[in-house]
Amino acid sequence: MGDYLDVYPTYLAVGLMSGTSLDGIDAALVELNVNEQGDVTSCKELKGVTVPFSEGRKEQIENAMDIERSNVREICELNVLLGRDFAAAAEKVVRESGRTMADVAFVSSHGQTIYHMPEAGATLQIGELSEIAKRTGVLTVGDFRPCDMTAGGEGAPLVPFVDDLLFRGGKKGRVLLNIGGMANVTLLPAEAGQGAGGRKMIGGDTGPGNVLIDLCVALLTEGALAYDRNGAYALAGKADDQWLGELIERDSFLRKPLPKSTGRERYNRELAESLVNEGKSRGLTAEDIVATISSYTVRSIGRAVAPFTGQLGLEEVFVGGGGAENPYLMKHLEKELGMPVHRMEKLGISSEFKEAAVFAVLGYYRLKGRPNNAPGATGAERPVSMGKVVLPC
Repeated sequence: MGDYLDVYPTYLAVGLMSGTSLDGIDAALVELNVNEQGDVTSCKELKGVTVPFSEGRKEQIENAMDIERSNVREICELNVLLGRDFAAAAEKVVRESGRTMADVAFVSSHGQTIYHMPEAGATLQIGELSEIAKRTGVLTVGDFRPCDMTAGGEGAPLVPFVDDLLFRGGKKGRVLLNIGGMANVTLLPAEAGQGAGGRKMIGGDTGPGNVLIDLCVALLTEGALAYDRNGAYALAGKADDQWLGELIERDSFLRKPLPKSTGRERYNRELAESLVNEGKSRGLTAEDIVATISSYTVRSIGRAVAPFTGQLGLEEVFVGGGGAENPYLMKHLEKELGMPVHRMEKLGISSEFKEAAVFAVLGYYRLKGRPNNAPGATGAERPVSMGKVVLPC
């Protein structure tokens, strides 16, 4: 499968991530420390930046995701434009760190998911890798999901491989939770990662993260707000428990066991519009609607984790992604899960840029020709080395 990297104890790399929240591109410049066996032992964030999407670019991405509004010509062009955006984000994070691209061993990009169809073994992430490699002049790797899917996996989530590699908790089982547009978990059993004591790591998407909250807030404020800053709307409201129970029960995705994956194909603007209208018909205030939809995220996470709490000895939770900035989610997660909830910073990594940093680690393993998926989280039949490699041209 190839080895594209010379052997060094450390590598500087840029990880790039744009998720389902569509708030922009996260870029993380990291230092990867590697042991004699070639395994990453630590991932130190040197600099992180978020490059927001312009309103025009965000609209282009939303249109590309929508079956009714998308077309092949626009997706083809957007693939190139996003590649240029990703390249600019990589250059920005390196420049702001006081370094140059010549100091960087490689760039690793998740890309922007346009459509995800695990039931058909199909997925599409765009952001042309050749544009990134050409504009940065650096070895580039990306488009990770398809290889896992050819091995029978869902292609997502991909973060659990790195969670298992770097964040095992010894005698305490850990929940590593990322709340981006969607929410996903890595459940690490006490005393081990994969295979120890017969208890394997498991993971997957749990359902909506911030996506429905953000969309509902935008609809309720007629676009004045893009998200519930500091959980202010939810904290000012009261969740409608009866409606919440109905929402949970009619969501068929939540009844599927881990591992599983989802996206905006299910949790999207159309659903948010129906939820806002339903909330209004119940006589709820905007704050009550946001509190209920925020609790929808919390409850869906709880349903996914609960069956494994005792089995894996889960005792503590670490949260990354935009959801870590929402006090309502953090407070109610602690109550729902019945265990202490912390930000990822307690483990020495930024909550905001964790996912971008993770893709630098995944890129390293691909460039060394080594497996970088987590079958316990994607459902793949076997470990595979995911990602496509592009040399600067």
